[in-house]
Amino acid sequence: MGKINDKGKGSSRRDFLKSGITFGAGAIAGAGLVSAIANAGGKENKVKVLTGDGKIAEVNASELNMISPGEVQEKNQKQGRIGLPGKKFVMVIDLSRCQNARKCMAACNAAHELQPYQHHINTLQMQDSADSAPYYMPKPCFHCDNPPCVKVCPVDATFKRQDGIVLIDNERCIGCRFCISACPYSARMFQWFEPEMTEEQKNRPYNIELNVPQKRGTVTKCLFSADRLRVGKLPYCVSSCPNGVYYFGDKNEDAVTNGTTGETVLFSELIRNNAGYTYFEDLGTKPQVYYLPPKDRRTPFKPVEDSLGEKI
Repeated sequence: MGKINDKGKGSSRRDFLKSGITFGAGAIAGAGLVSAIANAGGKENKVKVLTGDGKIAEVNASELNMISPGEVQEKNQKQGRIGLPGKKFVMVIDLSRCQNARKCMAACNAAHELQPYQHHINTLQMQDSADSAPYYMPKPCFHCDNPPCVKVCPVDATFKRQDGIVLIDNERCIGCRFCISACPYSARMFQWFEPEMTEEQKNRPYNIELNVPQKRGTVTKCLFSADRLRVGKLPYCVSSCPNGVYYFGDKNEDAVTNGTTGETVLFSELIRNNAGYTYFEDLGTKPQVYYLPPKDRRTPFKPVEDSLGEKI
């Protein structure tokens, strides 16, 4: 396998997307804040702001650019539909490493404010035949190059970006669920109930790349953590897995990074040398999530009991 670098988990190839960081000062600043940080004694005041990648920075109060919630949402919508130029994102899942830790599911649910019974990614117990051993299979959205969900949406709420990611715009979604019927992978879910949120959470500008705040009567699914990719980070599921199950990267660069070890390898060699495949290849959907078969497993398969005491 062609190894590009191996700097350990600490690096995690955080700059693998080489994307810039945008400051979200305007998104969190308001009129009250401006009055509170007015110059005192002619000396320029500093104010702490939250950057686009979740870090705290100090800037001069006079440099704050006030942006209304409507402007923030309009910007999010526009850049969310365009995607990241020159990128072609791809995921590889090594089935031999999955132990059903479900850390990927927990991280995803927390980021997208989902209830425990909702999933953008799920871990399934699989068994190919009566004579073969069972194994665990994480299943996200496959972000197909030929997505049937996009074709059936009557309002352009489901769309495919130039970087290969398929997203849902819940400001446009009318809840017809045509996309759910069209998806052969059961990768979408419908928001039947009102999401549990505080008033502050409800009043946030809608973020199309994070799909929050969630909305009743709309469709939601795996987003390949588009919000994380924009600031050069690996997806929530990839970076939270403790067992090295996930690789993620740019197909155009022919490079994918393991979220646990931080090792970056050639995508083409990883797939070719390990008999990689895509799910339901004969459908012609051209999924961009690849699987490595469950061979040479590190640990024996152990059924795990859910909270009801039933084996899953």
